[in-house]
Amino acid sequence: MEKISTHQFMTLGAAVLVGTTFLPIPSIVAAAGGRDGWMSVLPGFAAGIPFGLMVLSLMERYPEKNLLHISETILGKWIGKLIGIIYILISGYFGGLLLGQVGDVFQSSIMPLTPISAFLLGGLFLVCYLVLSGIEVFARFSEVVFPLVVIALLLNVSLAVPRIEQGELLPILSEGLKPIFFAGIKVIPYSMNYILFIAGILPFLPTSKQELSQLKAKLWRAVFLAGILDTLVALIELLVFGPTETVRLVYGLLALGKMVEISRTVSGVESLFLVVWLGALIIKIGSCFYVSIWGVETVFGIKGLKLNMAVGIIFLGIAYTFKGPALIQEIAFYNIYLSLPFTSVWIAALWAAARWKKEPGV
Repeated sequence: MEKISTHQFMTLGAAVLVGTTFLPIPSIVAAAGGRDGWMSVLPGFAAGIPFGLMVLSLMERYPEKNLLHISETILGKWIGKLIGIIYILISGYFGGLLLGQVGDVFQSSIMPLTPISAFLLGGLFLVCYLVLSGIEVFARFSEVVFPLVVIALLLNVSLAVPRIEQGELLPILSEGLKPIFFAGIKVIPYSMNYILFIAGILPFLPTSKQELSQLKAKLWRAVFLAGILDTLVALIELLVFGPTETVRLVYGLLALGKMVEISRTVSGVESLFLVVWLGALIIKIGSCFYVSIWGVETVFGIKGLKLNMAVGIIFLGIAYTFKGPALIQEIAFYNIYLSLPFTSVWIAALWAAARWKKEPGV
């Protein structure tokens, strides 16, 4: 079986975490927390760390198994199968929604006359190519793309500094900590999506004691790196647009890119930024694709090219179903009402049951 290194685990995890989050998060936290919403981003991401550590501790006790196998071992075959079916359904559904976002973003920003099928089929082709190449190639792809995403984000943020409007963040904490708390709850589901990916990738991780401690450290680094990047993006959008306009701009970073000028000669850098963003989104969709096929293999024992084709067709069907504002609303619904409750309850209950149940090797 293929294995990825601890460094690849960190870059792949950070890429899955950042993914598309830097586009909607500023609007989400501004709506919930106002001008102080940017303070909730990092704590919201950090809330996923305990769940990630729980998953890695279960991997230590049950090596070479994904979390669905572990669930069947601890909770019983039928409960484990039921959890696996839910895992497949919500992961596949989210992957289809993200694929739809490829067409939505490109068509609404720089290529409005291009048929949406071109974006959806092109994005799905890239995802399928990476998935068929194996998890190690997928991890290497993230090692190449993620640094470019970081550079693009930092460049966009730094070039937008001259556009900052004084006083947009004042007064700080004027409404107390309550808005920040509710904004943080809106951010937590993004880290839960990352935990779902970790749950499936466990068999591909190194299992020695030293490497396990490194994995835990890399988990912290991936979460904080993604959290800091998204915090900077949310902060710069609030400073430039203010809270009211940030809420209105669902893809505010693209609007920010249109405002950037370099020496009054280079402008419209959002097109270049979108190319880098596409790489991050492909990693995010690819993670959902992997999770879906891993789930089907574990629960039903089905594998092979036909399974990949079936998952791809389902992704396309979901992507064609939702467009524009309906797509944004459906992703928000998935995050709050599907990903957050399922992942948090499953991981916490499984970890508690493993602690309580005296299984061999526990």
